[in-house]
Parts: sequence; structure tokens; C-alpha cells
Amino acid sequence: MTSPDNILLYLDPSDEQQVRAIFEELEARGFPKQNQTPHITITFAPRISEPVVQRAAELLPPVVPAEFRRVGTVVFGTKSKRTVAWLLETSDELEIAARQISAANPDGRGCRWIPHLTVGLRLPKDLIPAYLDALEEVTSSHFKKLRAHRAALWRPASRELRVFAGGESTSD
Repeated sequence: MTSPDNILLYLDPSDEQQVRAIFEELEARGFPKQNQTPHITITFAPRISEPVVQRAAELLPPVVPAEFRRVGTVVFGTKSKRTVAWLLETSDELEIAARQISAANPDGRGCRWIPHLTVGLRLPKDLIPAYLDALEEVTSSHFKKLRAHRAALWRPASRELRVFAGGESTSD
């Protein structure tokens, strides 16, 4: 299975390191290793079209960097594997931009956007209660705010990173 193209928000390095430290602590407690780069997805598709990319390039620079607040923990999925994520809130301006980008993506979810940061990917459903307890134990109660410093298109198939705000683009 090929990974889809994504329009993403990447965390400030210090926040990313805190999330990675949480991943390491959970792994040390026997939970599955989390390999993903911490990020917030705006939209994704098997191949994001150029009009969607252009819309993101117009809308994201004025709203990034952006601050997010952790407001809860959610579990996504209805099958044997589930995803645990922190539910996030952000500025109205970023929320509106993200919904417009998502709505422009014909393979997306329309104008819906649920800002979240995945902290447990593809977890067996029987593991979820223990994972939630451990996540709460290893996450500092002071770690309530996250900052996204970069917005980009990531095309895994070609390893292209096209940055819209906050950094440089790369391609392999």
C-alpha cells in the first residue's frame, strides 16, 4: 500500500522532541513503537492535485506558525486496530484555512477538519485502555500547548517536501 500525499503542519523542534520522548516512554513500557514524525494533517489523498496545493500555498503562510491547545484525547477507528490522538484547538483563521483546503480536495473529507496529533497509531483495540492510562501518566500536565512552525505538502512516493511556510522545500 502506497502512503498518500499529505498537507501537513510540523511541530516546533522542542514540541516534536517532547512528543518523541512520550513515544519512547510508552515503548519502554511495552507498547508498540511509534515511528511517525509528529504532525497535524490538514488533508490527504492518493495524489493531491495542483489546485489543492496552490490553495494551500495561498492560505497557509498567513496563519503559520500556529499555536494549538490540547483539549482531550480521542480514539479513531472501529475495527481491530485503532488510533489514539490528542484533540486540538487552534485559531479561527487556521481552522477556516484548513477547512477551505480540505474542501478543495476532491478526495478529502469535504470542509470537515478535526485537528489532532496522533500519539498511538494502529494499536490493537484491546490495548487502548492501558495505552490511554499510560499516555496520561507519561504526558506532563504542563504540556498543553503545541506550536506548528512549518506547513508543507509531503509526497511520500517521490519524497518531495514542498514547504508553504516556515522552511525549505526538498526532493530526493
